Amino acid sequence: MSRTLDFYFDLMSPYSYLAATQLPALGTRTGATVRWLPLYLPGLLKATGNSGPTAVAAKAMYVYKDVNDWAQHYGLPEVTLPPTFPFVAASADRCALVADEVGQCAAFTLAMYRRIWHQQQDANDPAVISSACLEVGLDPAATLARAGTDELKAKLRANTAAAVERGAYGVPTFYANDEMFVGNDRLQFVERALVRAGAT
Repeated sequence: MSRTLDFYFDLMSPYSYLAATQLPALGTRTGATVRWLPLYLPGLLKATGNSGPTAVAAKAMYVYKDVNDWAQHYGLPEVTLPPTFPFVAASADRCALVADEVGQCAAFTLAMYRRIWHQQQDANDPAVISSACLEVGLDPAATLARAGTDELKAKLRANTAAAVERGAYGVPTFYANDEMFVGNDRLQFVERALVRAGAT
């Protein structure tokens, strides 16, 4: 049986960032084909009646510690919040969709995550997006122009709607074949499901 892993994420999500750093190696270990699927988290939360961790002050304070506990666990640099946090990253998410059209979604997303969560850069700054584009071999002007089209806006909405239809209510959400897992801290279960799928 083939192994596929669908990864729904938003560039505004630090937990999606953490999970993203682990997916290339996980895909190699399991032989799974990983599909990177950016969505619009505010739309997902609204559609499901959910709210982000910053909606509760005590939870927001704990999340920063938790994210850095995970960063240390993964051997990643300390996560630092950009001055604009919490922010919306729709333009950057659409650029990830453009990158996906040429097989560079993972590389672009990881490049953006480093800028956002390590370097405190603004996800909505065209110069930041352009820098990430150049790092992975994309034309910045063409990428930004295409990301602003109605077609790409509709595609981001469609990814969000598809995630809602599949049962997602937050990010990161994973589908190991069709089995859903939610959260960076579920990656061990994701990997187990993919291994199990390959054995059948």
